[in-house]
Amino acid sequence: MINIIQPHNLAPDAARAAAQQVADKLARELDLSCQWQGDVLRFGKSGVEGTLTLLDKQAQMEIRLGFLYGAFAPAIQSKVAEKMRKVFAPE
Repeated sequence: MINIIQPHNLAPDAARAAAQQVADKLARELDLSCQWQGDVLRFGKSGVEGTLTLLDKQAQMEIRLGFLYGAFAPAIQSKVAEKMRKVFAPE
């Protein structure tokens, strides 16, 4: 399981827009479907599922990978963490 916590100082609408950017990138690269349920963005397909939860001052992503995607966990974690840093904590 991949677990990434990214602090942010964004207003709720801006945080949701940032989360959507991360989800859109994941959806394109891994062919995932995404759906909001309140402040939780759920995404997945066969072999990959997860959530991106928006909290007051942080975004928390959990990704569960099936056997076939498990070998790519370090690369996936690195890419997702980098994208989250860029959109939630812009310099």
